[in-house]
Amino acid sequence: MFKRNTTPAETSQPVQAVERITSVLGTGLIWHGSINGSGGVRIEGAFEGEIALRGMLVVGETGRVTCQNVRANTVIVAGAVKGNITTQKLEIRASGRVWGDVVTTAFVTEEGSFLRGQIRMEETVELELEPAPESTPSEAAQAESIAAMPIVVPEPPPPPVDATQKIMRKKKKSEST
Repeated sequence: MFKRNTTPAETSQPVQAVERITSVLGTGLIWHGSINGSGGVRIEGAFEGEIALRGMLVVGETGRVTCQNVRANTVIVAGAVKGNITTQKLEIRASGRVWGDVVTTAFVTEEGSFLRGQIRMEETVELELEPAPESTPSEAAQAESIAAMPIVVPEPPPPPVDATQKIMRKKKKSEST
């Protein structure tokens, strides 16, 4: 009666994973270095270096990024980016500012956004990211050592004995006549 009819076309479509933020560089922080790997990163502070992400990069309104080349699956800019961007999808919000050339398959801007550079739209974009490792060697060694440890469940201690505790018994009143 309430059964939904499904067609083969509906069931054969792959379910896409929802991209989400897994790391945040907060306001007031300044970071020099590189961000590589998988996952979503939100930058609200200042970052200078290299970004190569298999995931989403969000540059928040207070975020400032300076990179020669930013590479990520999805890039959302609400702050400032100085450098070239290679991505499958770029979104520049109204408060976003980009100084650099862009190579992308999808491009979205809001009124008030700024871009100084060239945009090249491609059918597909190769990000040239390194293959995602299962884990780093140190993480793998740590996981193996944890897995090798026997699990010891301590027995609960006996309840404390209170010397002042007395067992009260009711005394029967004798009936006298």
